Amino acid sequence: MDFWENFGEVVWWFLWIFAFTAYLVILFQIIGDLFRDHELSGWWKAVWVFFLIFVPFLTALTYLIARGKGMAQRNVRAMETAQRETEAYIKDVAGSSPSDEISKARALLEAGHITQSEYEALKARALHGGHPIQDGMPRGGTVPPRETAPPTGPTTY
Repeated sequence: MDFWENFGEVVWWFLWIFAFTAYLVILFQIIGDLFRDHELSGWWKAVWVFFLIFVPFLTALTYLIARGKGMAQRNVRAMETAQRETEAYIKDVAGSSPSDEISKARALLEAGHITQSEYEALKARALHGGHPIQDGMPRGGTVPPRETAPPTGPTTY
C-alpha cells in the first residue's frame, strides 16, 4: 500500500509542476504581448501588470479572453517581421551570384570605368568563386603541401 500512496503523491507533484510551468509560460506570453502592443498606453500596461502580480490567475484568464485575438495577431506580425529580417540577413551575407557580379562588371566596362582586361579579370574571379586567376588556373583555394626535410640529429622538447 505504501508504494501506491507514494506513487499518487508523485503524480500530484508532476501535475502541479506542469500546471505551474504552464502558468509561467502564459504569464510571460502576456507580459511580452503587453510590451509588444504599441496601441495600449503605458498606464493600461501598468494596470495589467499590477493585476497580474496581485490577482494572477483571474487577470491572466481575463487577458486571454479580452485580448487573445489581438495577442495572436501581434505574435503573427512579429514572426513575419523576424522571418523577413532573417531572409534579408541571409541574402546580405550570402552575397550575389556570379551572374550578378558579371553584369555589374559589364556595366562598369560600358560606363568606361574599367578596361577590357579588368573586366575579364573580374569575370574570371566571379566564375571561379572569388579566387584570382593565374596561368589559366584558379589560385587560392587550397595550399599545396610543402615538402620538408626530416629533422637531423636529436630533437629536444
